[in-house]
Amino acid sequence: MSSPSTGSGPVGVAVVGAGVISAQYLRTLTRFPDVRVVAVADLDEERAADVARAHGIPVSGSVATVLALPEAELVVNLTVPAAHAQVATAALRAGKHVYGEKPITLAPAEAEKLLAEAAERGLLVGNAPDTFLGAGLQSALRAVAAGHIGVPVAATTVTQSLGPEGWHPDPAFFYQPGAGPLFDLGPYHLTSLVALFGGVSRVAATAARARRERTVGSGPKAGQVFPVDVPTHVSALVEFASGVRAASTFSFDSALPRIRFEVTGTEGTLAVPDPNTFGGPLRLLPNGSEEWRELPVRGRTDGRGLGVVDMARALRGGTAHRASGALALHVLQTMTAITQAAERAEFTSPATQPVPPERLPEDWDPLAATLG
Repeated sequence: MSSPSTGSGPVGVAVVGAGVISAQYLRTLTRFPDVRVVAVADLDEERAADVARAHGIPVSGSVATVLALPEAELVVNLTVPAAHAQVATAALRAGKHVYGEKPITLAPAEAEKLLAEAAERGLLVGNAPDTFLGAGLQSALRAVAAGHIGVPVAATTVTQSLGPEGWHPDPAFFYQPGAGPLFDLGPYHLTSLVALFGGVSRVAATAARARRERTVGSGPKAGQVFPVDVPTHVSALVEFASGVRAASTFSFDSALPRIRFEVTGTEGTLAVPDPNTFGGPLRLLPNGSEEWRELPVRGRTDGRGLGVVDMARALRGGTAHRASGALALHVLQTMTAITQAAERAEFTSPATQPVPPERLPEDWDPLAATLG
């Protein structure tokens, strides 16, 4: 969805949720001239104040306080997944555009309702991940479009580890509905696959849960035991409307950490960077060759927040933004279909077919202001 230009100068941004991920966003957002971070909110107002002070942000406080600020045009929603729909809806009803962390909501019906309300109010919804806007994935998109691997045939993606409880100080939400390896890490892989190949037509899957409880490994809650309410190992077969197939594994049960993203075509194989990062390397193995060769990686590696800048420019310029709510809805529908396919032992299809986001211009620069 496009929006007419609204206002001029930097887009005022309010961040809701001052948890671990907020530091990554604020490191980058406070550097971009197209946006101006005006406030931070959190249920823990003291934590919000500490984060605001650390980044030179003028206002902190409750969600209600921040949503009442007229200078806050766009709310970046970094709350836990269970709160995504509630906070985003409140922001829309306060007249704010919304950019959220993944997943967009816990259930597709919530996301559909959210996007419908945004459209009715003439507001934009964007959503993470925006890693596909980074140099690594954009260079991979250009390599495929340039025919380096011929016609794409299939992809293999793997993300596996022992889970986040070893490093995250409060990891229980990673094992509740809306998270787990599929909903936490799946959006990076699936969004990148959709950017490469278009919408998903159907999926098949299996899923398992290795343990019913896990233990916090670090921080003030170290040693606390919490329940595991979602599958922790998911294997999916994903078929795209374009005819490309992908085999994807998402696991919090492996002692061998591994990230793998490979795209095979009629003329070679492309080793794509970790889709949870913004950089390279990007490698090509042509048919008949025994040696991989590096391909150039060009673009931005600033970190989380590129999607917010692209959305801010869309707001000022009346253009379409790339990390859109429609894309996030399709990825959520795909993950939900994977869950249902595993439960039912049958192919399942997402309900929508989005238009893949346009590639960024190779010289796109979020540090060069394009203010309206």
